[in-house]
Amino acid sequence: MKSGSAGLSHFRLNCSIAAKSAFALLALGALSSCFRLIPQAGAPGALRPPPARSTAALIGVTSGPAVPGLGFAPGNAREALAAFMTSCPRLTRRTDTSGLTRPGDWQVPCDAARNWPGESAASFFATYFETAVVGGGDAFVTGYFEPEIAGVRARQPGFDVPIYGAPPDMVRARPGDAAPLPDGRQPVGRYDQDGKFLPYYDRGQIEDGALAGRGLEIGWAADRADVFFLQIQGSGRLRAPDGSVMRLGFAAQNGFAYTGIGTVMRARGLIGSGAGQYPGSMQGILRYLREHPGEARALMRENRSYVFLRETTGAADGTGPVGALGVPVRARASVAGDPAYVPLGAPVWLQLDNAQASGLWVAQDTGGAINGANRFDSFWGAGEPARTIAGGMSAHGRALVLLPKGTLARLKQR
Repeated sequence: MKSGSAGLSHFRLNCSIAAKSAFALLALGALSSCFRLIPQAGAPGALRPPPARSTAALIGVTSGPAVPGLGFAPGNAREALAAFMTSCPRLTRRTDTSGLTRPGDWQVPCDAARNWPGESAASFFATYFETAVVGGGDAFVTGYFEPEIAGVRARQPGFDVPIYGAPPDMVRARPGDAAPLPDGRQPVGRYDQDGKFLPYYDRGQIEDGALAGRGLEIGWAADRADVFFLQIQGSGRLRAPDGSVMRLGFAAQNGFAYTGIGTVMRARGLIGSGAGQYPGSMQGILRYLREHPGEARALMRENRSYVFLRETTGAADGTGPVGALGVPVRARASVAGDPAYVPLGAPVWLQLDNAQASGLWVAQDTGGAINGANRFDSFWGAGEPARTIAGGMSAHGRALVLLPKGTLARLKQR
């Protein structure tokens, strides 16, 4: 679950990774994330049902162009087929909250995918899929990546910034102890020694030592700004001086709403193209933080939200962190989407004003800022090239969801 990923500017906090995110968006104040459920304190009580959400089936889908006419590039189709194959064990069992498909709809293409040669992947999609336009079909796409920062497991000189695992005293309020959130869930916080429910510690309090000495540190980093952006991504890697790597994923979040520091910087006249101003991209924001260390810490504390991480294991084939679908996301093949509007595991065709992000993808992740029809967050992998692409990704265009043949005819009969 992508900490809005993305070129991350959104609070990705992937429901797996993480998340899963638009640093270009970050400059504008968006942030993505899909918050993990935090255990209730005490005995569970009855919660208000969440308000009904719209879905792809409710807003309507129409038939799109024939798949063969889309003109898949062979390499792109091959990567998408590999991603689709990893989705199949989930696709054929999970409930599709978009209302478009049933688990059995995916069985035939999934059976065929197992033995389909990668060099003719384009013909696989042409044989088994039809295209659907969800709502108006207008798409907006950002990017996210898996950051790698300097860090170690045990504290040592030069590595003084703690990375915390989820604290056990952070819980959801018991019904009646706090007003429910708009979605019906109880808020996240803590109980004091008198049993009073309070908000959990915010970023400033945590950085000032509210959690120190409790054994919650799972790693230590060299740079506070790097940790800040790793939390936004919701996942990443620590690379130690000896070359060893520790992979981190999203664990929990302290319950405070995210404040995009890009928005704060823009309001203060720090972002723009004039003299002394900085680009609104992730790279521009990070450059400001590095060049103004005195102001940087206070600026980051404007975002009271704090993300807790956990150690995860990476796939041996070099794929990315595990996404919301429960499978590793793949660079240049996986996107995060809103599962109310696209079946997780489904192929998606994007035709955008950015050629890098145009092509065939597979929806395998989610993100808290990735909401609505045809809103996607593209995954670009790890390392500096991925950071650069994701950090500047902000593309508009058209989206098509690829559904198993016969799906649209069945939906029309309902």
